[in-house]
Amino acid sequence: MSKQSMRRFTAIVLGMAAANLFFSCSNDSIIERDATETTLASAGKMNYMASLASIEMNNWMSGLQDNISISKISIPGTHDSGARIDAPVVSGTAKTQNLSIAEQLDAGVRFLDIRCRHIDNSFTIHHGAIYQNLNFDDVLNACYAFLNSHPSETIIMSVKEEYDASNTTRSFEQTFDSYIQKNPSKWDLGAGIPNLGDVRGKIKLLRRFSAGTSKGINATSWADNTTFEINNSEAQLKVQDYYKVTNNDDKWAGISNLLNEAKNNTGNRLFINFTSGYKPGIFGIPSIPTVSNYINPKLKTFFQTNTKGSYGVLPVDFVSAELSELIVKTNF
Repeated sequence: MSKQSMRRFTAIVLGMAAANLFFSCSNDSIIERDATETTLASAGKMNYMASLASIEMNNWMSGLQDNISISKISIPGTHDSGARIDAPVVSGTAKTQNLSIAEQLDAGVRFLDIRCRHIDNSFTIHHGAIYQNLNFDDVLNACYAFLNSHPSETIIMSVKEEYDASNTTRSFEQTFDSYIQKNPSKWDLGAGIPNLGDVRGKIKLLRRFSAGTSKGINATSWADNTTFEINNSEAQLKVQDYYKVTNNDDKWAGISNLLNEAKNNTGNRLFINFTSGYKPGIFGIPSIPTVSNYINPKLKTFFQTNTKGSYGVLPVDFVSAELSELIVKTNF
């Protein structure tokens, strides 16, 4: 082989060796980079899951930013929150919850539907004519104790007059004010829909009773047995409260329609979607479990599938810790 051929051969061999070295290094870099990215992605996912796992249901709002509007949070709630006692003789007509107020709050519930009978210038908790062996002070003491222990949380409380007033010398509003005056720092009575950071550690009033002064979110123009809007200058709401349920599928359609509307809404409208109701039975006697036994499993399935989004407030009959947690997790 000539010297020229030898040089050409050597150049080719060296070139091939260099190319192999280059591609080897490049492949190693690509593999190393991909491995690094996979590791980082896995670490990020693990950190997210760890942060989610670290959020307990009694302080889940601690994982949310201060600047989020309460209208953009999926909030488990209860309908007739204090109604744990049924009517005598005829069951299924008054009881709506198994958990106490304190147990509901510990399970993640952050919307309470409180029905007060005005009697002797104080409030007792009723569902219709049925006294629930509970007074407004009992409800408030449970809420105050919870908020003192979990200052990152807020409670939206709907307050409505229930049944007939008896032996009173002042208005429902005046008696309500007397309760607030005992612990004013625990209440937010603003008329607008606040950001979470402004109401942490407080009860946010949703007012369903008439008042002479601005007091809480004004929901006094509540429509009966339907889906409706309330449009005040300070706050806009949309409510599904179809409670006289003749057909469970129609009830579910109303619930699911508002769930989708809440998720897709870009404004600051507060959605309140009552999953509760009763079905008239023999002689028109209402049955609450006939509705909840059908709706609650559908809610569970919905939130097992729809795991991310802003779905509004969901007041539920016979809420469970499992269902409450499914709703809460859509926020994270």
